[in-house]
Amino acid sequence: MPVYRLLNVFIAEDGLHGNPLGVFLDGAAIPAAERQRVAADLGYSETVFVDDVETGALRIFTPATELALAGHPLVGTAWLIAHERGACEMLRPPAGDVATWQDGDVRWIRARPEWAPEMELRQHDSPAEVEALDGAPDGLGFVDCWAWLDERAGLLRSRVFAPEVGVAEDEATGAAAFRIAALHGRPLEIRQGKGSLLQTRPGPDGMIDVGGRVRDRGEHSYGD
Repeated sequence: MPVYRLLNVFIAEDGLHGNPLGVFLDGAAIPAAERQRVAADLGYSETVFVDDVETGALRIFTPATELALAGHPLVGTAWLIAHERGACEMLRPPAGDVATWQDGDVRWIRARPEWAPEMELRQHDSPAEVEALDGAPDGLGFVDCWAWLDERAGLLRSRVFAPEVGVAEDEATGAAAFRIAALHGRPLEIRQGKGSLLQTRPGPDGMIDVGGRVRDRGEHSYGD
């Protein structure tokens, strides 16, 4: 029976919250034609199938579609491979090569912001307006609704709604962090969802770095 690891990615400083992620390190155990169904069955915002642990080749699925790049799946998978194999320096999702490294208790990835899915970045006047939302505004299919908590300090509040990829509201969205960091061109600390924490900053050559903490929730058998 195939097994996957359940992680929480972009947890807060106290170890709580974060976005659940399913990772099949032995992705070959799930035939390519079955992966979308498995991701929908598990119901996490993303599920990763690692095709080659040594090279970092992998594929990412939401409950409704495949993504070329997504932040919390890459942060979580890099952390897991490093934890299991001793090191992880590169991941290879369909979008391209993504460098990764550990700095203290934060796992970082580096990628081009344009590799992230297209989405609306909608600024609100206050965090209270963001909190009051009951879903994607104006019928948008993928939107990051955000407001400054402290603009000088680079702290912002965010909620991401992505019904077009089968995720009504995402708890923590690295893809949105890539996009919003590119918009502002400065380091940011993002408080998203119910309490998740993402860090992001400009990298070299137009790249963006996104980082966060990861908590391991253990191994699970698919089909139990």
